[in-house]
Amino acid sequence: MWNAKLKALTLIVVYQFFFLNGALADEIKIAVASNFYPTMKELVKHFESITLNSDTTNNIVLISGSSGKHYAQILNGAPFDLFFSADKLRPNMLEKEEVFNNQSRFTYALGKLALWSSFNEYVDSDGQVLYTDDFRFLAIANPKIAPYGVASKETLTSMNLWQDMEEKLVRGENIAQTFQFAKSGNAKLGFVSYSQILSLNSSSEGSYWLVPQSMYQPIEQQAILLKDSSLGKDFLSFIKSNEALDIIKRNGYDLP
Repeated sequence: MWNAKLKALTLIVVYQFFFLNGALADEIKIAVASNFYPTMKELVKHFESITLNSDTTNNIVLISGSSGKHYAQILNGAPFDLFFSADKLRPNMLEKEEVFNNQSRFTYALGKLALWSSFNEYVDSDGQVLYTDDFRFLAIANPKIAPYGVASKETLTSMNLWQDMEEKLVRGENIAQTFQFAKSGNAKLGFVSYSQILSLNSSSEGSYWLVPQSMYQPIEQQAILLKDSSLGKDFLSFIKSNEALDIIKRNGYDLP
């Protein structure tokens, strides 16, 4: 008899523990474009610091990758609550085609493209190094799935170099992989996000050319809410705050 009562009491305590913790905790999964991942980590840290209290525990999970792959995963039912894309095309498509028309879509940052090399004083101030034969490989993000890859292709096309450069191109799955190709020296040059250069330990590491934005279509990075989540809505509101916008700008983006 006593063992049965003890067992029942234990089950109640265990149930209450998990129920209460589940009630007090909230979780969202954010699919974020790889170029914005370092900035997003800083934003999440700041958000948690201003919302943390003794009654609530928030858990924000970040999943980094190319915008094209995230889009495909969302179409296939990936359980993301928010999508921070590196373009406006895919959030717009989700809003129109996948019944995410909840008026949540907005531009959170304008990306900047840069030509970067891990070699000091190698890249000149106007990208003329691209016209030389002094390098074997040029890394770019895959234009089929990565918006920064699209901008890279547009830049090379505007310089009349796209056709001539095809044999030298090394395509990264996303801008993070592209940056690693250039950082390792496997590719002497790479078109990367300006924010990635700013994230280096030393601002003088390597050399770069900030590509004029007249050479590529604006990289208008948009976010969209995929699930009706109170924490998700709160986080989107925070992203629009002056505090968040200051962090975004400091990390190498223009503001909408």
